[in-house]
Amino acid sequence: MDSQVLVALALSLVGGLSTSLGALFVILNQAPNLKMLGLLQGFAAGLMLSISFFDLAHNAMNSIGFLKGNLWFFAGVIFFAFVANFIPEPTLAPISDVKSKKKNGDEGGKDIMKKHRRQVLFSGIITAIGISLHNFPEGMAVFLGSIKGLRVGLNLALAIALHNIPEGVAVALPVYFATQSKWQAFKLATLSGLAEPLGVIIVAYLFPSSLSPEILEGLLGSVGGVMAFLTLHEMLPLAFDYAGQKQAVKAVFFGMAFMSASLYFLSISLPEDMSL
Repeated sequence: MDSQVLVALALSLVGGLSTSLGALFVILNQAPNLKMLGLLQGFAAGLMLSISFFDLAHNAMNSIGFLKGNLWFFAGVIFFAFVANFIPEPTLAPISDVKSKKKNGDEGGKDIMKKHRRQVLFSGIITAIGISLHNFPEGMAVFLGSIKGLRVGLNLALAIALHNIPEGVAVALPVYFATQSKWQAFKLATLSGLAEPLGVIIVAYLFPSSLSPEILEGLLGSVGGVMAFLTLHEMLPLAFDYAGQKQAVKAVFFGMAFMSASLYFLSISLPEDMSL
């Protein structure tokens, strides 16, 4: 069992630390602008909506039934809505106000830009929390796949790594924009990915015998609810404001198509009962 845990940890680190690659993509390029921020937020929103509805919630309802799957999904929605209710949300000022006031040399423009930075930082932190919650049960899934066989665990880890890279972008970009700190952006993106090996440790050492497949599917369904809520509540409004509604919607569907393709290649490389 110890060797299987080590293999699962190594594989989960491959997937989890892929968020760091996404962060490197952000910090090694030129300073992000508001429109690029909005487009990438829209792209990340598409990724998360696709995972939430087409993957996590869908598999939960197929595995444990329509009613139980929906109950787990909306439990995740209610849980994260409750958590977000206690986090102070800065007022979002229109971009046009910032540009006009900066052109006029008004000191108020600096205050509005500070509000923008606080809003963007808030969005990045909430995104990191949501992605961490998403990566945690993924680590559990990598562990169970590794128990079934190295090929299953390896394929699963590589597929997870593929869609963890844009998740790292989704975390690092708003943090970098808000703080102007490459280290803070890289650190938060990396920490969000480390929830995956943490999931391996928890499932391997705390309750390896009591975690049933039904509970795992239910947890994944709840994660789908968490991701759906934070996407609609936080990411889409920011994408609309910074990139414009038409461009942001295009980015959302592009992200959904990208993730659907990723999930398709995952489904044909894994047995049906181990697909995420």
